[in-house]
Amino acid sequence: RLIAFLALLGVIALIFQSQSAAYLSTGNIRALFRHMSVQGLAALGLTFVIVVRQYDLSFPGVASLGAMTLGWLIATGHPLPVAIAGGIGIGVLFGLANGVSIAYFRLPDIVTTIATGGLAIGFSYFYSNGTSISQNFFMSGILDLNDQKFLGLDQPVAILLGAAIVTFVILHATRFGRAFYATGENRTSAMFSGIPIHAYVLAAFAICGGMACLSITLLVASSGAANVTAGSQLLMPAFAAVYLGAALFGRPSIGATLAGTMLMSAML
Repeated sequence: RLIAFLALLGVIALIFQSQSAAYLSTGNIRALFRHMSVQGLAALGLTFVIVVRQYDLSFPGVASLGAMTLGWLIATGHPLPVAIAGGIGIGVLFGLANGVSIAYFRLPDIVTTIATGGLAIGFSYFYSNGTSISQNFFMSGILDLNDQKFLGLDQPVAILLGAAIVTFVILHATRFGRAFYATGENRTSAMFSGIPIHAYVLAAFAICGGMACLSITLLVASSGAANVTAGSQLLMPAFAAVYLGAALFGRPSIGATLAGTMLMSAML
């Protein structure tokens, strides 16, 4: 499966290189990985929801609310760490609301997440009546998330790799992570094995919401402004990355999602 993925990636690279000599240039590859960072973070969070066999259609709207929360906190003079934590916290909060509604009240996941996503979009207009927020951005340090390097890597790429390592360890190297798979594969068996399946569904949605808002933080840092449509570009790339990776490697996983994200970014 890995060889098939590498071969497919090679074919894509050859096709696009034949159309543009600059495709495999250093600058374009760096741009590809930067683009992959934003989409990849949202896809990593979505992976947890897919593993427990649920769907989340709210995270683009939640990401937009997270972006506007981040922008408003920066504009009102709050320190950057507080602003970032506030934006991600909004994502976790909406994820918890999704999880409670779906896991404990047994509401349908698609309908519920469409509703919460719509609510999040509506709330995002409260900060500035729908106009972009960019006040204090140059002084806050938010742009450094996009411009600086860490260990020779562009900061967004380093953040994606760090998040991938953490989520890989959680999902694939701990009993906590294996319980996500058990919950998705057979909930009855998981329940009788002592796994609190409702808590794992709740955790999956909370992780998805938080990761979506972390993803949108990088997008805000690259654009230099927060706006209410920021999350609109996350939905299809994230789902495509998770399912493409799962199709290539047999099941959803962190590595499969990264592979799917790379293929998606290589074709854009």
